[in-house]
Amino acid sequence: MRRWLLDILVCPIDKSDLQLRVFVECDDEITEGVLICSACKRLYPIIKGIPVLLPDELRDKSVEQEFFKRWKDRLVL
Repeated sequence: MRRWLLDILVCPIDKSDLQLRVFVECDDEITEGVLICSACKRLYPIIKGIPVLLPDELRDKSVEQEFFKRWKDRLVL
């Protein structure tokens, strides 16, 4: 994901701004990180450079569990 995308992305639930936390960045591409909704505090992972901005019921929980387990120490709000 490129940083400039943060200017156009919003929370799909309540359309609020998103905050970015970068875990891995390579050549101006964020490959691992998380987007945090400023209003509802939902977390949207960035996995392999792709922000997962889906509603809860459409998200792949097994992929996200592994992601959040790997980065749990960096996710303290």
